[in-house]
Amino acid sequence: MLETTAARVIARSTKLFTGGTAHWKGCRPENRQRIFVANHTSHLDFVLLWAMLPAEVRRRTRPVAAADYWDRGVVRRYLARRVFRAILVRRGGTRDPREPDPMLEALQHGDSLILFPEGTRGDGGQLLAFKSGVFHLAAARPEAEVIPVWLNNLHRAMPKGAFLIAPMICSANFGEPVGIAANESKQQFLARLQDAVLDLARVAPRAEK
Repeated sequence: MLETTAARVIARSTKLFTGGTAHWKGCRPENRQRIFVANHTSHLDFVLLWAMLPAEVRRRTRPVAAADYWDRGVVRRYLARRVFRAILVRRGGTRDPREPDPMLEALQHGDSLILFPEGTRGDGGQLLAFKSGVFHLAAARPEAEVIPVWLNNLHRAMPKGAFLIAPMICSANFGEPVGIAANESKQQFLARLQDAVLDLARVAPRAEK
């Protein structure tokens, strides 16, 4: 199948061009339902995180990405919709509450998600405040593990406005699952999840086989 071949080539090429490595520090790369929550600094972010997953995990993991970027142009649209199977959302827009939430639908169908709760790209250092969507998804599907991820150097490998990948060693640090605690408020959960992502930025990379 063309899409399967394209996915394999893109995953290998991304790891080759970025020197990408995955560091599983608080969980293992298991084929189970998860919501990967990462910092956002580049349009390359979800591609690298997706490429760092084992092939069997990648096949059931759907990135959530900005429609105004990934739905523009024939090639980009094909990659987003057919190869990555991305869920494309409008930034700054509001969804009609009468319409089904495509992220929740994907979870209900057994897929995993890649989310960037900041909602926009940061500077590669500090995190912007997380939006509440990840809390509602985690509350609706408690069986899906929420995995914090820190992506290193993507803002340098493909900075804002760039069209080509610069030679820069990149990596993805995967942390321990973060669940909603009993009687925990939305704000408390989001703050704790944000801290978990930031903590991964402070850990020296150590590749695991």
